[in-house]
Amino acid sequence: MAHLKQQFKDALSSIEPGADKANAPEAHQLVRQVLEADPKLTEYGVDPVLIGSYKRSVSIKRVKDVDVFVRLPDLPGDVTSKDILDRFFTVLHKEFGSDEDGHRRTKRQDRSLQVSFPDYDLYVDAVPARPHWDGKTWEIPQKGTENKWVQTNPEALTSLSSEMNTRHGGLYVPTVKLIRQTRRALLGHAKPGGFFIEMATYQAFESGMVKGNDQAEYFVSALDEVSKIISNFVLLGIPVSDPTVSGQSIRIRASEEELNRAATRFTDAAATAQSALKDEDEGRAATKFRKLLGKNGDDDTVFPMPPGFNEDGTKRSTIISAGARTVPAGTRTFG
Repeated sequence: MAHLKQQFKDALSSIEPGADKANAPEAHQLVRQVLEADPKLTEYGVDPVLIGSYKRSVSIKRVKDVDVFVRLPDLPGDVTSKDILDRFFTVLHKEFGSDEDGHRRTKRQDRSLQVSFPDYDLYVDAVPARPHWDGKTWEIPQKGTENKWVQTNPEALTSLSSEMNTRHGGLYVPTVKLIRQTRRALLGHAKPGGFFIEMATYQAFESGMVKGNDQAEYFVSALDEVSKIISNFVLLGIPVSDPTVSGQSIRIRASEEELNRAATRFTDAAATAQSALKDEDEGRAATKFRKLLGKNGDDDTVFPMPPGFNEDGTKRSTIISAGARTVPAGTRTFG
């Protein structure tokens, strides 16, 4: 079996966020400071906290957006979701203005305000939140309505991810990264996005069906289970659970064509991964894994070939260097 431990280690290094690790917290801090300085939001008890894939350490190169969850524990009941989004826009637009091309850096979205940071080539999404009646979770504006809110609990997801990683000896987080990278290689910018795939991966781990002794086995096992979850979601309508809010599921906006494509490609990818792991030929196995993981945000191939193999998986011809202590056996005999 081809476990290719060093190649998986190098692949994970290849998809690490890199320079974004410094830029993302800097951008987050700038948005946070602006919101905390506003007198009206201070009156509402403004208390921002970093959330999202970056916070959960499952982001991959490149990090394009950072999520700031802006808790407002003292938000009055008569302040609508539209009111608070309007306030956020006023505060953020006043501070960040427009870029060199004259485009507003603050963009209003359905549930949040997006602030661009051209120098970093990333965005910060600021999401206002008010307490839910249960006193444990939060509510954020619901998409497409004037004053509807939806229950959420993103901070709990950070804790759950950390706990899952501990339960699996530190292999949950890197496996999520590899599955997210596979989604990028298979689907590009099409939906479903990385968060849905991450939640499908969490559900797969939570089911107890993801197992292994090393990174290769975890990746292949998780991809197999995630492909089943996606197929069940697309073909049977079985939802992907939200592990942070009892009885709720993950909602996504994807066309029927996008969903069918995702189901087909993940099913094929799971079969390819199984075949690669079982392959006794490391070169051939590596070409299958590198096809699944594609290229990173810098357009570099993620999965390297093992030493001694060409890019197409064939073995390189042996080259004898001057001073070598050993040489390959020939075909002729003497004596």
